[in-house]
Amino acid sequence: MSSHDTAAVSSDALAVLFTDAHTARSFRNEPAAIEQVRRAYDNARWAPTALNSQPMRLDLLASPESRQRLAPLMAGVNQEPVLSAPLALIVSADLALEQSMRELGAPEQMLQRLAGSLEMRQGLARDSALIQLGYLVLALRAEGLDVGVMTGADLPGIDAEFHPDRPWQAIAVVIVGHADADAFHPRAARHDFDAVSQVL
Repeated sequence: MSSHDTAAVSSDALAVLFTDAHTARSFRNEPAAIEQVRRAYDNARWAPTALNSQPMRLDLLASPESRQRLAPLMAGVNQEPVLSAPLALIVSADLALEQSMRELGAPEQMLQRLAGSLEMRQGLARDSALIQLGYLVLALRAEGLDVGVMTGADLPGIDAEFHPDRPWQAIAVVIVGHADADAFHPRAARHDFDAVSQVL
């Protein structure tokens, strides 16, 4: 069997990242270490994005007081999970994309195109931040953490509360910790490969 016929990581690793992982909504009374989030980000940042853009920004709400500021801005069903989680992340896209990409050594021609088009900056920032969010979820799982991703929120209100002086646009809230496995919902159905693919 050639190397192309086998997974590059173990089945146990795939189970942690995908097949055995659940969306977390309630958590055991254990902290989620900031250092674990730091390591998860340090790994996730190397995954591909559009034009190597890195617009994802994070607010780490580690204190109960900070999560109490966030909870009223969440949809009703999402308020209690935010309050009970040991850590909540506000995930945002940095709309000052040309500045960020200049720091990363992007070509001047690309920077000029971005500077001349607000629509391009906003689209690229949001698209790549969402891609980075997906990588971050997997990297957090690789650290042994459970996560829940929520978009049911007053996102402009979150920006007004947490980013009044920054060009960050909130796209999601992620709750992080060690899940209460007894509270997991039964796994919902997923489409199989043949239902979603065509080979041309």
